[in-house]
Amino acid sequence: MNRISSALIASLLLAGSAQAQQWGRPNERAQDRQEVRTDRRELRDDRRDVADLQNVLERFDQAWSRQDEREMSSVENRLRELLRAELHESRVELEKDKREVRRSTREARWGRGKADDRRDRRDDIRDTRVEAATLQTRMAIARELNWVMGNRNYADLQRERNLIVQLIQVAQHEVQQTRQELREDRNERREDRREDRREDRRESRQRW
Repeated sequence: MNRISSALIASLLLAGSAQAQQWGRPNERAQDRQEVRTDRRELRDDRRDVADLQNVLERFDQAWSRQDEREMSSVENRLRELLRAELHESRVELEKDKREVRRSTREARWGRGKADDRRDRRDDIRDTRVEAATLQTRMAIARELNWVMGNRNYADLQRERNLIVQLIQVAQHEVQQTRQELREDRNERREDRREDRREDRRESRQRW
């Protein structure tokens, strides 16, 4: 009798665990799809940021070569606008990355302990560190630009140009990072679909 009761309880517990996993799957899949859509949008925004900064550099060179004060002032105002927007975006991205670290930590701790959960957490921590470093770099460039913008001696103009080039390089690096995140999220979606098919086959065998 005890053996029968133990077997019955074990089967109920296993059934409950499988059901919990099933309930968890749609939300996880929807979240994966949302992350891919977010990555695509961020990639478009990152590419636009690079194009905007490259346009500023081109205008800066023309204004400098012509010694056009009105155009140079316009270029610097545009640069300030772009820099404020990029600093805001960096802060927003950093907060988003921190939230993803907290989420992936919960999944790695309370989930089934799958290797891909631990890998996701490592990737999220890496992304957070990269975004934090990017924000610090932009803030340092902004502080230095604040000192040299408006000056028209050769050394300050050359330094301002070099700082614009650095901003372009930071933006280009972000494009590469977003591409990497998009590849990772797409790979995760493919792995999720494979996991779904394996689950479906297991359930089909259990029913038969």
